[in-house]
Amino acid sequence: MPGARTPAVRAPVRRRRARCAAVRERRERLAACYQERWEAETGFAQLKIHLRGPGRVLRSRTPDLVRQEIWACLLTHWALATLICTAATAAGVDPDRIKFPATLRIVRRSVTDRVAFPP
Repeated sequence: MPGARTPAVRAPVRRRRARCAAVRERRERLAACYQERWEAETGFAQLKIHLRGPGRVLRSRTPDLVRQEIWACLLTHWALATLICTAATAAGVDPDRIKFPATLRIVRRSVTDRVAFPP
């Protein structure tokens, strides 16, 4: 009778392995989501802390102007991120190695130093 008992014993083992594989897959997906979340949080910090400045609120008073100001911040952030990616690709460096605050500082200095409007 040992042969008759073997299929019954193997079935729970297979189910356990399948459950372990499902748990492992969920853990891997969760780890990937965690990485994506931190990339989003980093982007929010770049917008709120570095680009706009800590504790500063939007100056606009009407909904249309608030939207315009938000779009201006988003486009500025996109332009700086594109600059970082372009510079990193040209230098053969990972774009994550180039710091956003340093890039912002360099761009602010170069924009304000070179612009001269005649009176």
